[in-house]
Formats: sequence, C-alpha cells, structure tokens
Amino acid sequence: MLKQSLIDNNSIKLHQKAANWQEAIKIPIDLLVKSGAVEARYYDRIVECIKEMGPYIILAPGLAMPHARPEDGVIRTAFSLVTFDTPIHFEGEDDPIRMMVALAGSDSDKHMEGLMEITQILEDEDSETGVNIQKFLDCNTEAEVFAVIDAALSE
Repeated sequence: MLKQSLIDNNSIKLHQKAANWQEAIKIPIDLLVKSGAVEARYYDRIVECIKEMGPYIILAPGLAMPHARPEDGVIRTAFSLVTFDTPIHFEGEDDPIRMMVALAGSDSDKHMEGLMEITQILEDEDSETGVNIQKFLDCNTEAEVFAVIDAALSE
C-alpha cells in the first residue's frame, strides 16, 4: 500500500529543509495536493488540529505522520514521504522530527491499514525507541526508499 502509493502519487522528497513545523508539514501535504489525493484545505485542518491538541502527529522520536480526518479534504487514500536535513521542532517536544510520512485515509479502515504498514516498515526491536528512521534518512533516491520498504516488508 505505502510503496505503491508513493509511486502512483510521485510523493517522495528527500533531504528537505524547513524553517518551522508548519512549513515542514506543507511539503508532504503539497505532494498529496499535487497528486489530487487531497484538497488544499487538508493542510489547514492539520495545522488547526496541532494548534488545538498539540503535536498529535508525532509517532516516535524523529517521526511524524501529518494527517487529519477523511472529511477534512481527503479525495483518496495516499501517502507521501519526506526526510529533512534540518531537524523540525514542535513546541513542548524534546525530540526534533527528521522524517514525515503524511497519510490521507479515505476512511478509518484505510487509515488503520496505513498506520499498521508504516509501523511494520519502521519497527526495529534493536533500537532504543523501537523505530529506525535512519535507514530512510540515509536514502538519496526514490529507488533506495523503495528498497528499504521492500526489505522491511519481506522480513
């Protein structure tokens, strides 16, 4: 699901820079807007929700999953993946973000499927945090990203 979505939506950007968390979130969401998977208002809703509830999108140290509800502008289920060379800081959080996997879930089942696949791909029992994003941060091409996903799913 993740790999095919990244291919279909041409939604990978590596080694990005952003001045703040709002700018950082805009990068993966703009990829989904450009692909036609979400409406532009999806970004606005994510920012509103973070301002209301705090950085609920942070899944693990270094990793965030920008997302909102299907009715907030999702046209079809899709993912985008962005890595950052500059750490992204969220107010009240100690660990900066270096990777974002944006999720647009067309319904709650797709949302949960996507979340479970991303967890499986990033899971690393040997890591202190249980997650290894470094393998993605080391990627320089889309092909390398796909190889990391394939390797994780074949384990």
